[in-house]
Amino acid sequence: MATFYESLSATVAAKEPVALGIITEVRGSSPQKVGAKALFFEDGRIVGTMGGGCLEAEIQDRARQALRTGKPETFDLVLDHDFGWDDGLVCGGRVSGVILPRINSAAPIWNELARRQSKRIWGVTMDDQIAWADATEAAGENWRYRETVSPPCALWIAGAGHIAQAVAPLALGLDFAVTVFDDRPALTNHEFFPREVTLRVGDWGENLREPLPAHGAFGLIVTRGHRHDALVLRHWIDHGFAFLGMIGSRRKARTIREHFLAEKIGGESALSRLSCPVGVNIAAQTVPEIAVSIIAQYINERASYVAQQNPSVSSPDPDRKPARLVGIAD
Repeated sequence: MATFYESLSATVAAKEPVALGIITEVRGSSPQKVGAKALFFEDGRIVGTMGGGCLEAEIQDRARQALRTGKPETFDLVLDHDFGWDDGLVCGGRVSGVILPRINSAAPIWNELARRQSKRIWGVTMDDQIAWADATEAAGENWRYRETVSPPCALWIAGAGHIAQAVAPLALGLDFAVTVFDDRPALTNHEFFPREVTLRVGDWGENLREPLPAHGAFGLIVTRGHRHDALVLRHWIDHGFAFLGMIGSRRKARTIREHFLAEKIGGESALSRLSCPVGVNIAAQTVPEIAVSIIAQYINERASYVAQQNPSVSSPDPDRKPARLVGIAD
């Protein structure tokens, strides 16, 4: 599935008339957050979302007008009874944003953002110009909107069994760069994993020596048994993951914690950051359900990580604080 910036870059390359809508400020309750974006085409197509329903319909109407005039527009909409009653949208908040109909001139910016080879900050100035916000000459600008775009976070999965086979394609579709590690060639191949998944098959000692990527990395331990889980955890506990989760029961978590502390592996601080059992509690039973519960937690933890890395860019919703789920020390 193409990312938003890949779609934007391809649209500009095709020279299709399109307007870019961005939510730049939210006060109170709303169906979308700051940074929500959509492409509005002349024929009514929409790529991305501004929240759906009457809010998106109103912005789409304004985007059509902007395409006709060629002039940027701003919007400031109060989501009250009068605005959204017929569509069941009575959030009570206020949503502001900008609609940009002339985005082709920023093609080099969209192309670089689509490649996502390095961390970049772009933005929209108060006079509705699209520019790099991390360039030296941008220091004195007043910005209507700024956004940091980074390479996709890595998800390293130890184990190539049925849980990994269910988690990997979900993670790919949710913008993780997935690598699977195992010592079993019969499972660690692209018969069981999408082609976009990187596979590392071989001796565990060799696999576990691989250095983490420079950008944020997340780890998931789902090997074929407690012994292999503990082996991977010994190597990964101090590896610097943004988040590390492991399959298992609370009893398993307590046992491993006691053994690791007795052997002075990891320490209290590192072990407190491990989430075991991994996953959001949704009463999951089947493998697909377990995969959903796991990837939901990783989406949440990634949001927390990204917010910590970029605290000053495009002020986040102050009411949104990603939950920290229980670790093995709790």
